[in-house]
Amino acid sequence: MLLSDFAFDLPEELIAQEPLAERSDSRMLLVDRAGRKYFDSEFSKFPRILRKGDLLVVNNTKVFPARLFGRSETGARIELFLIEEIAGGNWIVLARPGKRVKPGKMVCFENHLTAEVVEKSDDGQIVVQFNFDRPLDEAIDAIGHTPLPPYIKRDIEAPDDDRERYQTIFARERGAIAAPTAGLHFSNTTFEELTAAGIEVGQITLHVGYGTFEPVRASNLSSHRVAPERFVIADDDAEKLEKARRENRRIVAVGTTTTRTLEYVLTKHGSFQGLAGRADVTIVPGYRFAAVGALFTNFHLPESSLLILVATFGGHQLIMDAYRHAVRSRYRFYSYGDCMFVE
Repeated sequence: MLLSDFAFDLPEELIAQEPLAERSDSRMLLVDRAGRKYFDSEFSKFPRILRKGDLLVVNNTKVFPARLFGRSETGARIELFLIEEIAGGNWIVLARPGKRVKPGKMVCFENHLTAEVVEKSDDGQIVVQFNFDRPLDEAIDAIGHTPLPPYIKRDIEAPDDDRERYQTIFARERGAIAAPTAGLHFSNTTFEELTAAGIEVGQITLHVGYGTFEPVRASNLSSHRVAPERFVIADDDAEKLEKARRENRRIVAVGTTTTRTLEYVLTKHGSFQGLAGRADVTIVPGYRFAAVGALFTNFHLPESSLLILVATFGGHQLIMDAYRHAVRSRYRFYSYGDCMFVE
């Protein structure tokens, strides 16, 4: 299929700029794959829509304040967006403006934190070494800003209220540069209702990286690849997953990141196991799902790898029709927007 098959018109005013006052107050579009139809609903009904015996799996990665604003040695303003820590304590970063960042140059931040540019490759990848007299995480937490997607507009000088809301309530494992946004709808009350409904809950960790949101550059999806991302499945959660699989109980993935992790592990290893690695799977039409039986997700960007994954799971025509219905019905889109359940 072509990338253009996943285009749709989205009015800018439907892009949610703020979270709702209550996490679980969002609207929810139910998509029935077998019946090839969809229904308007509310997320508050989600625990009662699931089947007793379902295993609901969430991504417990934790977003850290990955945007740092500093000054070059000449006083020019520089933004470093932290992507991933690598060997030796160095970091891969994105820099803006990139032309001012060259090997050997220093960037100075508040609280006596500095970063030396170690490497700048021909493809624009930049590696820096931070210098700080305390643990680096402390410095990042003190001066960093929440790495919101560019379609959410914020004054970086304003109070960073997004630190709490651009984070799931079950976030535990630090390492993501973007939230697994499907999980943002869940509140403590939601989990109480899930337990009462007999729904088991498991967790995986996939540290959402730049690859999740990198634009799809291939016009023909047979050439498209999503960059691998770091994941961990703990032994006890692997046991839950494998037990559900052997008992033919439905595994319900919360989010595309959870979906990619579960699909990668099961197709790579043939069973669910406690392990860590990099989820290296690209899901496009023609992919045969092995692990996930239902998908809870947000509404995604046109022509994005996330929309392509959802449409591959739900069926291209059905999902694109559902998206156009969501636009007509004024659903709120993207990270702080409404949600969809595809079963």
